[in-house]
Amino acid sequence: MGLSSRHVGPDTPHISEFRERENHKLAHVEPQIPAVTSTMQATYLTGKTPADHGIVGNLWYDREYAEHRAWKQSDHLVGGRKLWEHLQEDDPDFTCARLFWWNNMYSSVDYSATPRPIYCADGKKVFDFQTHPMELHRKLRRKIGKFPFQTFWGPKSGIESSHWIARAAKWFEEQFSPKLNLVYLPHLDYNLQRLGPNDPLISMDLGQIDAVVGDLIRFYEKRDVRVILLSEYGITEVDNPIHINRIFREKGWLTLRTELRKEVLDLGNSKAFAIPDHQVAHIYVNDPSILEEVRETVAEIDGVSEVIDGSMRNYFGMEHPRAGDLVAVSNIRSWFTYYFWEKDRKAPDYARTVDIHRKPGYDPVELFVNPKIKFPRLKVANKLIRKKLGFRTLMNIIPLDASLVKGSHGAIPELHENWPVLIGDLPDLPRDEAKIQATDVYRHLHGVCSRSSE
Repeated sequence: MGLSSRHVGPDTPHISEFRERENHKLAHVEPQIPAVTSTMQATYLTGKTPADHGIVGNLWYDREYAEHRAWKQSDHLVGGRKLWEHLQEDDPDFTCARLFWWNNMYSSVDYSATPRPIYCADGKKVFDFQTHPMELHRKLRRKIGKFPFQTFWGPKSGIESSHWIARAAKWFEEQFSPKLNLVYLPHLDYNLQRLGPNDPLISMDLGQIDAVVGDLIRFYEKRDVRVILLSEYGITEVDNPIHINRIFREKGWLTLRTELRKEVLDLGNSKAFAIPDHQVAHIYVNDPSILEEVRETVAEIDGVSEVIDGSMRNYFGMEHPRAGDLVAVSNIRSWFTYYFWEKDRKAPDYARTVDIHRKPGYDPVELFVNPKIKFPRLKVANKLIRKKLGFRTLMNIIPLDASLVKGSHGAIPELHENWPVLIGDLPDLPRDEAKIQATDVYRHLHGVCSRSSE
């Protein structure tokens, strides 16, 4: 959810009160590179690094298919024994509900809910979610309504999606009383990236998510459920987007093909390319003869703090086939774009849309509406009407200006106040604010769950 200790204060009265209880402790969690949603969640739930669980990022390159993979949801991608599986070995009656964590589909949990759009044959996209067991979808939707997918990601991202998820969490608890509830609330992610963590308006976002969290704390504690608060990363202010694939293009390493007068990146034919993911970029080198040249080129880019290669991949827990041959990490003021075109008129059609799966890299600019569009609400309404009437139309309202983004994550910030946090009644933590590794979170969660089951 993007929460770090710098945010626990006057703007978050409920979280602050929870933090200050007599037996409660706060631990700063040293992030795992890359400190992004899928990787950190997999690390928390397995106690392993990406070298073992395989989630090297939200996106990676599939060498066999010669295609990138982005935001895949199958739990089968995550190697290692999961937290609830370990607990079920000790307690056969142990049950778990998992709501909106990533890699949540086809999981061994007892109950789950996951964002899952419906892609129709006519090109229409219907916003929806999927549950396990499947029959819970109808019951949950009838109880709390449609999932507000537009507020989960894109220009309209906001508190509504977290409100819906919180209501769903209550419903699962009331219906099934699982012994472990894993609930992901995304709200802080949005304006921390749009506006940056130092913008005064962030206090409003903190207040909004604090109200949701406070309500959930009261609800669970009335049912004698122990609450633990956990975030996956902290977001730092950025002002330097790195167009790494444009640099590779200048070197002649990219292969591009023209489709309908637009440029498309051909990964399989490129000598070297990057799959950017916030402040980390996996770099795949199809031509081994230029590996050292690529490494030297990346190391010299303004804003790159480290290039992980060779034996260092093992040190950083990145020695996995899905990881890049090189892994570039930016400094905390920078981040990597996926942009590869030189002229905006040549950008592929998906570049100006919200399309997390087709883009060969993470694109936080999807959080914005193009400021050059006059009367954007009118334009969006017109496009939606055309869609409802059955016409194909491109929702091309996203700008191509990376300078709009003011916050990012993925690297390991120097200041502990920018690290994710673990807060609650955690007996194995020292009294004073502790620093723990991301892989240690598994052990602490297991300890709490084991005691709660006794």
